[in-house]
Amino acid sequence: MREVQGRGGTGQVVVVGAGIAGLAAAHRLLQWGARVTVLEASARIGGKLLPGEIAGARVDLGAESMLARRPEAVALAREVGLADRLQPPATATASIWTRGALRPMPKGHVMGVPGTAAALSGVLSEEGLARIERDAGLPRTEVGDDVAVGEYVAARLGREVVDRLVEPLLGGVYAGDAYRISMRSAVPQLFEAARTHTSLTEGVRAIQARAAAAQQTGPVFMGIRGGVGSLPLAVAESVRARGGEIVTGAPVTELRRVARQDPSGGAGPREAGPGDGAGAPGAWRVVAGDRVLEADAVVLAVPAPAAARLLRAESPGAAAGLDTVEYASMALVTLAYRRAGTGLPDGSGFLVPPVDGRTIKASTFASHKWGWIAEENPDLVVLRTSVGRYGETEILRRDDSELVEVSRHDLKAATGLDATPVATRVTRWDDGLPQYPVGHHARVARIREQIALLPGLAVCGAPYDGVGIPACIASAYAAVDRIHGDLRGVQELTAHPVQSLHGGAGE
Repeated sequence: MREVQGRGGTGQVVVVGAGIAGLAAAHRLLQWGARVTVLEASARIGGKLLPGEIAGARVDLGAESMLARRPEAVALAREVGLADRLQPPATATASIWTRGALRPMPKGHVMGVPGTAAALSGVLSEEGLARIERDAGLPRTEVGDDVAVGEYVAARLGREVVDRLVEPLLGGVYAGDAYRISMRSAVPQLFEAARTHTSLTEGVRAIQARAAAAQQTGPVFMGIRGGVGSLPLAVAESVRARGGEIVTGAPVTELRRVARQDPSGGAGPREAGPGDGAGAPGAWRVVAGDRVLEADAVVLAVPAPAAARLLRAESPGAAAGLDTVEYASMALVTLAYRRAGTGLPDGSGFLVPPVDGRTIKASTFASHKWGWIAEENPDLVVLRTSVGRYGETEILRRDDSELVEVSRHDLKAATGLDATPVATRVTRWDDGLPQYPVGHHARVARIREQIALLPGLAVCGAPYDGVGIPACIASAYAAVDRIHGDLRGVQELTAHPVQSLHGGAGE
């Protein structure tokens, strides 16, 4: 399957996982001259980016937008030929369904935390607004090494801010609990403001002033005509065009470090022993079905449980850290209606605070939000709801028809929509979103300290530095930086070709 060329040549890298992080890692590795094989356990690529259709309309059945204020995702889309398909949302207005009505989403806040009480007028009660005003006179609230977003914000501004705005906004990203989520990991700009300002509202105003001084322009979010799910497909096409191999239906069952084969023709490869040490010029043995591959380096771009399983033999410390990562499950309900008589409100949709006791946690009016859906399907209205949060299991045990019915019930209560959909789809994301509790940054640091002891190994993806598309891509690029340095060392130590361990199919 592979060889390692002599001085100045390239190394063989196996990437485990073909979600957007794994594909981005493969794409970058090929740009730097590595030889790459991507192994994906499932039958498809893309992970939580999933293109689909409903009633003939192209839609996303997973993530449907990407942060444009970070460069990684938009830049990668352009690199793989999607520049002319990038589109911002057609509308930037949204609502909060709270206290019995759809209310305009406030502006002038950072993840729901306002710079002034007036910014949340209309969403909070008079008592809640008055509580925000007390922040300026409170003594400093210490945050230590980390603190839960909800705990800190409630201490400064009152629980109503958390329950009515911070919680649904954070829930839209993590499907988590604001009173558990790490402020340092999930909202680092707020954490820095909490460390440097006594008043939280003053700190938020400072964040807003810096953003204004930076003159950030352009849309905050970006989509892709045809769906964000087309991004991993385009990256995969580019990977293959550059000579990379992508194998689906290939779950990796073993990852072991082995001593490099003797290029002079000695005995075949053996597993690295205790005397080889972390710095020995070893290789990696990767087993996936009947394929047994030898690689100079491996990138693990898989969820935490899968990474823990593969690392248990070679890095029990990293595996132990990964075993502590918890996940939230959720489901997306996509509905298509005949346009006549739907009468949806304006805007891109609404969020729902858990405190209001509704079943759905959000709804996106996809035909309003993405102009290309309306253009391609003028007679249809497509929208979707999401259900399920961290710790909520009962709702996700219901069958698909029940999830459709509870979604229709809540949509009617929120918007008055009482039509019968012409088509519905339920997409379940079991254990789809890793949780970032207080101390997450320290956990990730400990995992990476253990990984660093093993040359030619890196991890990336949503369990580490952020669950958004740009964050996952950035995590992949950081993994490639580590691998690139290790491969340079391999090239110095290897003067002759090394054969594959096993001539499996396709090698």
